[in-house]
Amino acid sequence: MMQNVFYFLGFLALLCSMMVIFSKNPIHSVLYLIITFFAIAGHYILLNAQFLAVVHIIVYAGAIMVLFLFVIMFLNLNTETEPQQSSLVKIAGIVAGGSLMLIFIGALKDVAMITNATPNIEIGLVKTLGITLFKDYLLPFELVSILFLAALIGAVILGKKEELVADK
Repeated sequence: MMQNVFYFLGFLALLCSMMVIFSKNPIHSVLYLIITFFAIAGHYILLNAQFLAVVHIIVYAGAIMVLFLFVIMFLNLNTETEPQQSSLVKIAGIVAGGSLMLIFIGALKDVAMITNATPNIEIGLVKTLGITLFKDYLLPFELVSILFLAALIGAVILGKKEELVADK
């Protein structure tokens, strides 16, 4: 059963990622990319990494895709304003993509697959991540939180700078 779900999600991710490339409408490309992100999040759930799946959906399918949609709608792309691509540009893209595929094949041909490893069922759970963060990496976690707090205060100060100058 799980293997069928894995194959379905893999097929869906590959199909939608191809549709991102071949779709003529940029809005449809973004929607296909959102479906691809959900399929990848399904793979994370199958790997027992629920936290990673939820963060993937929130960050990529939520924030990044809303940003992509905003930029596409802001640019107001249509066929009259877009320059036509020559066949030389398309051929250069195919050559570059094929070269990248050959590099990946060459890099991955000697990778050994681990088949006898016993999986740790607890590795992707939120509880395990929380225990690891607050037990083994407490100092870096707190330092990052102080850094984020400083960045937040800096953003507020930069946003309020015009009001402070106007008051004087």
